[in-house]
Amino acid sequence: MNRAHLFILTALLTVVGLAVFAYKAAVLGFPLLPEAESKVWTVQARFSIEAGRQAVKAVLQIPNGQPGYSILDDNFVSRGYGLTLGEEEDGGNREARWAIRQASGRQTLYYRAVVYADEGRGLTDTPPPPVPPVLVEPFQTAFDSLVAQVRQESADTVTFTAAVLRRLGRRETDETAELLMGPGRAAARRAQLAVQLLAAIGVPARVAYGLPMEERRRQARFRPWLEVFDEGRWLAFDPATGDEGWPEDLLIWWRGQRPLIQVQGARNPEVQISVQSDAVAAMEVAERRAELRDSRLVEFSLFGLPIQTQAVYGVMLLIPIGALLMVLLRNVVGIKTFGTFTPILVALAFRETRLLWGIVLFTLVVSLGLGLRFYLEKLRLLLVPRLAAVLTLVVLLMAAISVLSHRLGLETGLSVALFPLVILTMAIERLSIVWEERGGLEAVQEGLGSLLVAALSYLVMSLDAVEHLVFIFPELLLVLLAAILLLGRYRGFRLLELVRFRALSRE
Repeated sequence: MNRAHLFILTALLTVVGLAVFAYKAAVLGFPLLPEAESKVWTVQARFSIEAGRQAVKAVLQIPNGQPGYSILDDNFVSRGYGLTLGEEEDGGNREARWAIRQASGRQTLYYRAVVYADEGRGLTDTPPPPVPPVLVEPFQTAFDSLVAQVRQESADTVTFTAAVLRRLGRRETDETAELLMGPGRAAARRAQLAVQLLAAIGVPARVAYGLPMEERRRQARFRPWLEVFDEGRWLAFDPATGDEGWPEDLLIWWRGQRPLIQVQGARNPEVQISVQSDAVAAMEVAERRAELRDSRLVEFSLFGLPIQTQAVYGVMLLIPIGALLMVLLRNVVGIKTFGTFTPILVALAFRETRLLWGIVLFTLVVSLGLGLRFYLEKLRLLLVPRLAAVLTLVVLLMAAISVLSHRLGLETGLSVALFPLVILTMAIERLSIVWEERGGLEAVQEGLGSLLVAALSYLVMSLDAVEHLVFIFPELLLVLLAAILLLGRYRGFRLLELVRFRALSRE
């Protein structure tokens, strides 16, 4: 494989890995830190009615796909009532419809929703053509006159809407607006009248009722807002001021002319709205956001596996991290170790034993096993029987250490059983061969190097942020693979070799 081929491959792996990572982090909102939390709001509607021993039907408007917010979860409490959910045929609002054959006395129903801020959401529905109102005189004449005056003072839909709202909201207004508005200056009335005035010039509009998402509010009140459809998009206006734009803290609850509640067979309906902010794990919100966007990344990810399997892969995905450290420390730094996988698997065992006790137990088992291995050498056994004998002795050593530590009250010694048996056996065999062929110093260097690499790998792999990133964003392992491939072509001096041969550089 030539160098250009390698560079193209590593570039492709890096681009794919970072692209998927960026999409999941920036678009779906997957958290970059394990302790990351997202702010959510719990909104509760307490709906009470007075029933009189007859059939009762009740309809409550509830949130549905609003700009700036998405629903993480919602539930209902309506004991004894049948519940159906639906949408209006004309307005697209989401409704909760309760019904019961017979009820008496005060009845209380609950709707609770957990919502979170979602900047990616927006309005995508297309409204029906507007229908101008038909009024009786003198209201029709006043209506037509006001439309003509405002149209003369504006240039497009935005300026027309702003001019209408400002004119209807003035205290010292003209007689035309005063006649159409009637008594009072309610923002909802101004918004409803603005919808009719916009319909007269062929512009669709509607009134939206929003709930301020404040930190804690037991008696929240709805605020009317005006939505205007212009050039394929919805624009928002404050009926009180005529200013354009959505407020940052407004959850649109429902739209249109229908009331918040409709009741048949009962009287005195009351609705109390409360809002409370809270924090949940950011990953829970990210999964819901991916579901709302019909993204398959969560469905075909590790989160789709059983919990037990997820726990296994949570450890397995850390092995490439240790492999990268092994490549760096061996090929770039020049540390000698027992093979390639021994330090990595020992580092995984350190995750259970902890570093200090892990080093002590590993050194103890390997030292005792090495002594027994030298004794077996005198018996001149063949390779396979010798390895089987060493494996058996390692098991007996581990059992003896566990029993002895338990008797001494050192419960940490019981974790020696977490070390991989085969790895310990092969480490002892490799250490003995190096000792015989290249001397004790070389064997000690490889043993200490293996412990050093295992300790460093443990320190990196035990970081919560690292474990979180490789599990949530396994595509980052493609970037890690690209780095390993590039390091595989490194032919330069190792750092320890520069120290070793520094005398030659002075000549």
